Amino acid sequence: MSDRECTVVLYSDDPQVRDRMRLAVGTRPAPGLQLEFVEASSYAEVVRLVDDYEIDLLLLDGEATPGGGIGIARQIKDDRADAPPTCVVIARAADRWLAAYAEVDATLVHPLDPVTTGNTVAELLRTHAPA
Repeated sequence: MSDRECTVVLYSDDPQVRDRMRLAVGTRPAPGLQLEFVEASSYAEVVRLVDDYEIDLLLLDGEATPGGGIGIARQIKDDRADAPPTCVVIARAADRWLAAYAEVDATLVHPLDPVTTGNTVAELLRTHAPA
């Protein structure tokens, strides 16, 4: 059985945060999943990637500026019926209510725990697998 190849957008205005997200997820978060990462540092880049490519998951930094991941998630969910699943990384667990309002599929909290991050990403990719 071959691995399912998935494309994940890593969004943050900070390249170090994108690196930490990539390292926490890994390229093989679970058996049968192989990830390719594409990076975005602005809202416009996220939209372009979602419009131009088949994206399996958005992993968004909720603390990014000027466009935070929660706002980007909400906008993409509002604009697209076929929006990919989204996971937002937040700094405070108390911000989960705001992420829920934005209709994100999962939240993670900085600093990222590799086990939790990998499991969350793998579950989102399994749950939202294309038919």
